[in-house]
Amino acid sequence: MSADPAFEPLTRGCTDIVSREELEKKLGSGKQLVIKLGADPTRPDLHLGHSVVLSKMRAFEDLGHKGVLVIGDFTAGIGDPSGRDSTRPVLGPDQIRENAGTYVEQVFKILDPQRTEIRFNSEWLAPFVGGNSGAGLLATLSKVTVSQLLEREDFKKRMAENSPVSMLELLYPVFQGYDSVALKADIELGGSDQIFNLLAGRSLQKDNGQAPQVVMTMPLLVGTDGVKKMSKSYGNYIGLSDKPDEMFGKVMSVSDGLMLDYYELLTAEDMAAVKAMHPMDAKKQLAGLLVTRFHGAAQAESALEHFNQVFSRRQLPDEMPAVTVPAGTTVSAAVYAAGMAESKKEARRLVEQGGVKLNGEKVEDCVLAFEGKAVMQVGRRRFCELTIAG
Repeated sequence: MSADPAFEPLTRGCTDIVSREELEKKLGSGKQLVIKLGADPTRPDLHLGHSVVLSKMRAFEDLGHKGVLVIGDFTAGIGDPSGRDSTRPVLGPDQIRENAGTYVEQVFKILDPQRTEIRFNSEWLAPFVGGNSGAGLLATLSKVTVSQLLEREDFKKRMAENSPVSMLELLYPVFQGYDSVALKADIELGGSDQIFNLLAGRSLQKDNGQAPQVVMTMPLLVGTDGVKKMSKSYGNYIGLSDKPDEMFGKVMSVSDGLMLDYYELLTAEDMAAVKAMHPMDAKKQLAGLLVTRFHGAAQAESALEHFNQVFSRRQLPDEMPAVTVPAGTTVSAAVYAAGMAESKKEARRLVEQGGVKLNGEKVEDCVLAFEGKAVMQVGRRRFCELTIAG
């Protein structure tokens, strides 16, 4: 391990570093390094899982290095196959542009605007694909072997299961690797599922006469369910744009063991000190740190008070949104109408799993029937005041 005190926070939590010796040499060169991080805008919102690698880039920026966030507007039209058991649906250009816009807005909750450059990989990949034999796709493909591509475990698994693998997916690592060539990246960051793609960048840089980038990967943050990686698709995410009370409450819902992983990957807190704390106190501190980071200290204090009021003291919140539904509305339809589920299917699932209460009592998916107003609670954190029209 390096004696440089800056080295430890840069490597904290990393799954892979290829290689540590190269990293130390680059950091000791005195040169401003180009730190690359790629993100395909496949969904409109970012969550804490994305913040793990974004925070790692910020750590490099705080030491004076240049962060380059590559928005994969070109590669999003292909779909990264990493870790997937089926071909990812291809997004249209309008959706890609819309998602990319929200990415750019949200990343500066973490990254330093003064040290971050935003680039779109269509800038070099579009001409690269259409290039001639001297510098284009065909020349690059001549240096990439089929056996290299088929070493990927996800491809092996899919082929063994007779699940199709498209030619575009086979080419995805080539496109991501060429991003590193175009940027002359010194270091590339990514999730642990990205290791194959990041190493492809090292190979292509060598083939193009460049010093190979150091590859640093981070673990995939497990979602609030404690089982799967954090993803909006799984409903186990904590969004960077979640409201303070919601963000605080979601953090408080994670297990004690998962809380320690969040501390290591999402904060710079001393882990020995955290482990010495009472788990409830540690979890409240973690929730406060994250809400402060994305919403400010005042909002964190308010969220803590809200949590103590609603959950620790088992009281209803002082303010709840008012929702009026027509007569004949079912419980699940009311959950969806109140915006407490992203789809009607999810709303029905919440009711079936006993996650919906009216005036403190669990209810089945029946037609609503009460006079006046009722308090509807979905999960542990969401409340509304429900009225039946007419």
